[in-house]
Amino acid sequence: MLNISRNNINEKVNLTRFNTIQKLSERRYFKTFNRLLMWFMIGTCLFILLPWTQNIQGSGFVTTVSPEQRPQTIHTAIAGRIEKWYVSEGQYVNKGDTILFISEIKEDYFDPNLVDNTENQMKAKILSEESYEGKANSLSSQIAAIERERILKLEQARNKIEQSLLKVKSDSMDLEAVKTQLKIAQTQFKRSQDLNKEGLKPMTDVEDKRLKLQESEAKIITQQNKLLTAKNELINARVEINRITAEYTDKISKAQSERFTALSSQFDTEAQVNKLQNQVTNYKMRNELYYIKAPQNGYVNRALQSGIGETIKEGTPVVSIMPSKYDIAVETFIDPIDMPLIHKGEKVRIWFDGWPTIVFSGWPNSSYGTFGGKIVAVENFISTNGKYRVLIAQDPEDKPWPKELNIGAGAQTFALLNNVPIWYELWRKLNGFPPNFYTPTTTTESKK
Repeated sequence: MLNISRNNINEKVNLTRFNTIQKLSERRYFKTFNRLLMWFMIGTCLFILLPWTQNIQGSGFVTTVSPEQRPQTIHTAIAGRIEKWYVSEGQYVNKGDTILFISEIKEDYFDPNLVDNTENQMKAKILSEESYEGKANSLSSQIAAIERERILKLEQARNKIEQSLLKVKSDSMDLEAVKTQLKIAQTQFKRSQDLNKEGLKPMTDVEDKRLKLQESEAKIITQQNKLLTAKNELINARVEINRITAEYTDKISKAQSERFTALSSQFDTEAQVNKLQNQVTNYKMRNELYYIKAPQNGYVNRALQSGIGETIKEGTPVVSIMPSKYDIAVETFIDPIDMPLIHKGEKVRIWFDGWPTIVFSGWPNSSYGTFGGKIVAVENFISTNGKYRVLIAQDPEDKPWPKELNIGAGAQTFALLNNVPIWYELWRKLNGFPPNFYTPTTTTESKK
């Protein structure tokens, strides 16, 4: 019976008088069991006090550090028909080796002399451009000549105006002189008449003075006519300047219009030449795309297209190639709850599928068959599988990874965190708590 009360049965009943109690107390193996149980409890207590390295486990596969070293698929840049294969699966190819030859299927490129014909069109357009340029230069020279001629004509017209002004002035002075002569002739004729009446002058003298008066009157009319003619010539000279200005302005405008038309045609032809040059370059590059070549040294993994005469579209995958030289890495995935504990540059332990391994995740130094790694990249966006991607490269301070590893092989990883007692780790696991928040220590050089 259990001693759960204050009244102990041992005080009231003597148990040693019973045979069963006496036999049980005399058996040794019960004592041994009790001792083993005691030592087991002591060992368990000591065990849960041992240190345990917290870690973040993940699973992934072997890949490469650089994207250009990973297996790649070669696509065709243009549509075509498969004519000839130059490689077979598993064959090693060098960079630039021909893998496949395809022929043209678009009617716009069927002409075998397409490049030569386009070049001839381009040369014709270049000559046309030069002709327009020569025409524009000739019109520029013509405009300059017209400008010089206009300047000379204007100077000539201005000189004529000056001459007309001087002639008007001269005729005006002559008219005034004739008027003076007329007054003198009138005075002399009147005096002759008066003297003739008094009998002092003969009649012939009066007739002579009358003739001179008539001549003076005729001269004044002639001189007035000359003056009007000179004024009219002055007006005509001034009108001539306006006519010359309008005429040569029209000539220059017409020549400039023709020059601008020639320049416009020249620029349009130049644009067509550039377009044809672009077409020639595109045609030459398209001819090179008929031969699909290896982008780098590697092995042909698989031919994704087969047969002869099969039609393929632009961007169709043709073959997959595995580069011959690559630096392997491990691509692993971790849970979002462990994401804050992962830092670039941290140490990671890795073991690979098919490689003999004995792993003690809490005691990494006691594990066998694991390899060291260092985190080189942590993806900040969650992947489609609901986890975060981490890229791990070889640790140069640890032993090298096996050379027998192939791209795509499975791998298991665990990142090392803080050291805690085993009881704390068991308590954390039972309660579903994440590992302790961990910040890696940085050296002075890394801080700098």
